[in-house]
Amino acid sequence: MISPIVTVDAGSPPADDPDRLVAALEDGSVVVFSGLPFPLSEFEQRFVERPYADGKSKNVSIRGPEAELRGAAGADDEQAALRALLVRYKTFAEALIRTYLPAYVGKLTPAGTSYRPFDVDARKLSWRRDDTRLHVDAFPSNPIGQERILRVFRNVNAAGQPRVWRVGEDFGSMAERFLPRVPRYSGLSARILAGLGITKSLRSEYDHIMLHLHDSLKQDEDYQKNAPQRRVEFLPGQTWVTFSDLVMHGAMGGRYMLEQTLYLPVEAQHDPAKSPQKILERKLGRALHS
Repeated sequence: MISPIVTVDAGSPPADDPDRLVAALEDGSVVVFSGLPFPLSEFEQRFVERPYADGKSKNVSIRGPEAELRGAAGADDEQAALRALLVRYKTFAEALIRTYLPAYVGKLTPAGTSYRPFDVDARKLSWRRDDTRLHVDAFPSNPIGQERILRVFRNVNAAGQPRVWRVGEDFGSMAERFLPRVPRYSGLSARILAGLGITKSLRSEYDHIMLHLHDSLKQDEDYQKNAPQRRVEFLPGQTWVTFSDLVMHGAMGGRYMLEQTLYLPVEAQHDPAKSPQKILERKLGRALHS
């Protein structure tokens, strides 16, 4: 089954069932909102007319409690305004959670907020860093263990250009195909990586498996071409939310997007059994090593 797309008209009141969209996300859907206002000021319009990025990283972002701006370009007042825009987008994403995903309120931990001004097709990257290829998200240096990756995206393109994705088959079907390729987990190797500072914390077996799934998927040219998938266009002004560790996706085109990452503990899910952690345990027939 290809990941479903669930559409929500933000001009209408939230559904009577407050857990409907939570269940859809945990089932592996991409939830798309139309009509959520996030206007840009006259000064901010410049950020969707040309990239205010130093070109050293894929994205501009704010990080940490001080909202430190990274990867930006422009004059001091422009960088300050871009930082303020990202802080405002983080607030926007948190308000969306409160309104449409109330079961997650108080359970999510905000991570990075990013401004993505570049067209994904214009970047010449290695296959491992090529996000046009179908993949699930996994972070090499930042193990997440028993947490989920929830992301809130918004297309802010001023020229009418959609953000184009392709979405793939359900996580369980993909895992059945690729799990045999994953090498055995080594706790000793995980401790060495953490001790050397290569990872920010100990890489669990779950993190190990997800990194190898990420790489195996991207490297498999036949799978990229022939796996079940569909094209999805997100129009300017639309906001979409998904668990990017569960939904197979590839970004195929479009520029000027905002993104907020949030972490959710597996046990805080409406149904923890739908997490990739639990799906992998069922496929392997045992508990994963922490």
